[in-house]
Amino acid sequence: MIRSGTTRAAPGRGQIQSRPYGRQSGITLGFVGRRWWCLVFGLAAVLVVVRSGVTTAAELIANPADYRDKLQVLQPGDTLHLRAGTYTDGLPIAYWHGTRKAPIIISGPSEGAAAIFLARRGKSTVSIVNSSHVTVRRLTLDGQGLPVDGVKAEGYSRWAHDITIEDLVISGHGHDQQTVGISTKCPAWRWTIRRNVIVGSGTGIYLGNSDGTDPFFSGLVEHNLVADTLGYNLQIKHQTGRLLQEEPVTIIRHNVFSKANNAAPPPDARPNVLVGHWPATGPGASDQYEIYGNLFYQNPYEALFQGEGNIALYNNLFINEHGDAIHIQPHNDIPKTIDVFFNTVLARDKGIIVRVLTGARTFRQRVIANAVFAELPLAGGIQEANTVGKLSDAAISLRRPFGPLGEIDLTPRPGQLSGTKIDVTGLEGYLDWDRDFDGYRRDRAALGAYSNSGTQARWRPRLQRKPSGESARPALDIESNGR
Repeated sequence: MIRSGTTRAAPGRGQIQSRPYGRQSGITLGFVGRRWWCLVFGLAAVLVVVRSGVTTAAELIANPADYRDKLQVLQPGDTLHLRAGTYTDGLPIAYWHGTRKAPIIISGPSEGAAAIFLARRGKSTVSIVNSSHVTVRRLTLDGQGLPVDGVKAEGYSRWAHDITIEDLVISGHGHDQQTVGISTKCPAWRWTIRRNVIVGSGTGIYLGNSDGTDPFFSGLVEHNLVADTLGYNLQIKHQTGRLLQEEPVTIIRHNVFSKANNAAPPPDARPNVLVGHWPATGPGASDQYEIYGNLFYQNPYEALFQGEGNIALYNNLFINEHGDAIHIQPHNDIPKTIDVFFNTVLARDKGIIVRVLTGARTFRQRVIANAVFAELPLAGGIQEANTVGKLSDAAISLRRPFGPLGEIDLTPRPGQLSGTKIDVTGLEGYLDWDRDFDGYRRDRAALGAYSNSGTQARWRPRLQRKPSGESARPALDIESNGR
């Protein structure tokens, strides 16, 4: 049933286009000014609106001819089901406010032909402005080679929070390195980016702004396949400051990040994943990245992973036959509290490198119980209970370390990668720290990403979404064109 009534108002629409950065002198946090005060007062106004009445959730159905009209009447708890077809007028999400228990949902078909959105010149396909508690799922975004982003929290938006982007297929967004599959260019928090397939974009996922403003925090990025990007598969930008303290952890887990093909050469080469530092002081200064259960695969010019700030990197697989695997190093600030543990690393050149600035404040930086096979396996950090060797030595310890994806097996051979019980003091606070790459409970004496699990079923690394217990749908692989 379609709810009758007036369409949603857009307060302040005329003023927001000017994008007030508000970098005022005398403010301690570098970019805290009019923009962040607008954020605070805007959130207060949203709470007043959401709590002022009770609505009844509705299930609506739309097609390419009438969906834009039905977008105008959506209220908290509503779901708009888009029929299969080709949509050519974008998906604007502006001033929408669901609630935690009653989000606004836009969904494509769960099976069969897809709802396909074609990119338009000069406009992001899914454009998000000043919205909260919104879910977008099961759409195919075709960028058509245009210089526009697939999903974007716009730079003129004051904020976008509690947004879920899931089960999208994003292709054709490879016009140049600045063309992005999923992007946030305003303060964004409590986003979930889940089970998406992003192939051939300029940059796969880009969260934050290049100058450290517009922070992304308290987010979850999981079970995505991001492959064949010119630049980053994923970058979360450094942060110069923020007013809000939400959950102090951003999680990146169970993704597949590959730059086996299409990577831009120097000087435009980029790591598969780069995470920047948190604010130096104030809210967010003690935030943490927890990065686990991911496959990082191939990069012809850069390391697979680069990071600074507070990072826990564990239970991952790293494979790079072209160069380096893990660089913990200064970028816009310095590495701070670092725990790199229970990873299996195969790299032609450098395995795990922890670099610090001479004279900088020292932090605890530990490299524990990894299995690393590289020309230079380890350098820097406090190293404990690691197994190391040359890349060619991997065949001694692992079942099948070399070969095509789908056939590679990095589980340990019988009697290999097991030692004395590992001291895990200080690691127990990380989510799923005691689960191996496939989610099985760890043997406390096992080294690397896998527990010594005997005959337990294993997922063979390949270019597809890593299977999730949350979804019974078949995994999409890099050959998929839709749903």
